[in-house]
Amino acid sequence: MTVTLSDIAKELNVSVVTVSKALRNKGKISVQTRRRVLKRAKELNYQPNWIARSLVTQRSYTLGLLLPDFTHPFFAEIAKTIAETVRPRGYHIIITYFEEDPALERSEADALLARRVDGLIIASAQSSERPEMFEQFRIRKIPFVLIDRHIAGVRASFVGADNKAIGRMGTTHLIEQGCRRIAHLRGPNLGLANERLAGYREAMEKHGLQVPPNYIVEAGFQDNTGYQAMRKLLRATQVPDGVFCYNDPLAIGAMKAIIGAGFRIPQDIRVVGTGNVHYSDVLAVPLTTIDQETRQIGARAAELLLAQIESKRFPRPTKILIAPRLVQRESTQGTR
Repeated sequence: MTVTLSDIAKELNVSVVTVSKALRNKGKISVQTRRRVLKRAKELNYQPNWIARSLVTQRSYTLGLLLPDFTHPFFAEIAKTIAETVRPRGYHIIITYFEEDPALERSEADALLARRVDGLIIASAQSSERPEMFEQFRIRKIPFVLIDRHIAGVRASFVGADNKAIGRMGTTHLIEQGCRRIAHLRGPNLGLANERLAGYREAMEKHGLQVPPNYIVEAGFQDNTGYQAMRKLLRATQVPDGVFCYNDPLAIGAMKAIIGAGFRIPQDIRVVGTGNVHYSDVLAVPLTTIDQETRQIGARAAELLLAQIESKRFPRPTKILIAPRLVQRESTQGTR
């Protein structure tokens, strides 16, 4: 037989409202009463009736998380942190992905809204030229927070890394290590990739270093595309002595190409990635990388979304840029 709030209330001689407050950790009730309710609920194996709760509160207590990729460690860490942040508040996460396809992203967003999620966190592939999806959220009064990819013109809270600072930091580090012919493996045509490229250019210009046109190579975002892009760089008349990469998978692919071509890391070519993925320190040549403070991004985004959901009005959009951190390892250390 299913145990109800009324059953617990009757056994403890308290009101149903008191039981509800104790189980949700809300309201002004004594510590002793809260403990009694929680203890008896556990003994009876009480399970909340989410349908009934939703009818009363007009909430589903589920959040949608839209990601471009499940396999990248950055997004996996984001998802884990968001779930850990919202779970103690009684919320659960529905995660889906769209493979960097804006049309699929819109379709998946519609599917989540059909399941009556209370809000969305999105690492979006939409462009500022086509903001229709976000306008629909506003019309339907669905709270949402953008992460990782800021979209100009979209009125929404955003949490992400300072990508221009990442570009400057990675490139400046290579310069400080003695590199003068520094190339950049850039990511897909998204705002954050453009910002990292801009940071790279700023650092090169600040130190009076030239950027030959063939030193900036479109490289996608995966290790196999990084490998192919680095092979192209190695065919240049002057082989670069340093490479700043859009992300760690690109850097790992680049290192494979460098070693396969008979060059040494870091003696001949130094490499910097971005992301500090979990396996970066266990490679044959551990990778110097820029840490984006991924857990901070996930936690802050979750907190912003919950604040929107629990507010009676839409708060003003908040933009949070997390400062990056250099993690130096063997791919840039040592003498030439």
